[in-house]
Amino acid sequence: MLARNKMTEKNNKDGTFLYHLQEMRKCLIKSLLALLIGFGSTAYFSKEIYAYLASPLASVLPEGSYFIAVHPFEGWVTYLKTALIAGFFIALPYIFWQVWMFVAPGLYKNEKRWVLVFVILTSVLFMVGAFFGYFYVFPYAFEFFTSVLQDTSIVFLPQMNSYLGFSFKLLLAFGVIFELPLIVFVVAMTGLVSLKKLFAFQKYMIVVSFIIAALLTPPDVITQIIMGIPMILLYELGLFCAWLFKRNKKD
Repeated sequence: MLARNKMTEKNNKDGTFLYHLQEMRKCLIKSLLALLIGFGSTAYFSKEIYAYLASPLASVLPEGSYFIAVHPFEGWVTYLKTALIAGFFIALPYIFWQVWMFVAPGLYKNEKRWVLVFVILTSVLFMVGAFFGYFYVFPYAFEFFTSVLQDTSIVFLPQMNSYLGFSFKLLLAFGVIFELPLIVFVVAMTGLVSLKKLFAFQKYMIVVSFIIAALLTPPDVITQIIMGIPMILLYELGLFCAWLFKRNKKD
């Protein structure tokens, strides 16, 4: 009887594991399809999208400097990557929806009603972070880079593909960082970390923020400050929202 119970328990665990793998597979396939649809809708405009993405650097290039392609297929590959990145941003709300729907079966009934709210917040915060990086960080960072070469005989010729990869990493970093208030809120609400410990971590968050900023941004103080200070404020915002929600729930 004991052996049979152990076998039944093992089969239940294996079945649950396989079920989660199947659900993850469905979410991944749907997310990839959304990404392909986004890619298809932006492929025709990839040149215009790349020009817009490159405008913060192009506007501060010294006289005689311009973007270059170093091999015959670089232009095609770069524009395809540009369309893929643009499609990713278009499909992002649906991808976040799939992520939350994968998590939803593990939530209580009263928690599932918040899924749509979290999808909207996740998407909005990510896009706000990306736009913040593009409109506020890029101009200062690229102006700093190009100013180093002023009054020298060195000609700055940024490579198309390298610039695309560099800018996408920065946009992605700022998008993820702006999810911090939501992450702090969810961690506090689910009890993974107590609100008291999160408040105690405030003094360390200042150091952590500037370390992360130093790792993710170009090596200049202004850009690191532009990323580090918002991280601290976003952490405080998440703490305040969690504290306010818990207080209202208690009342």
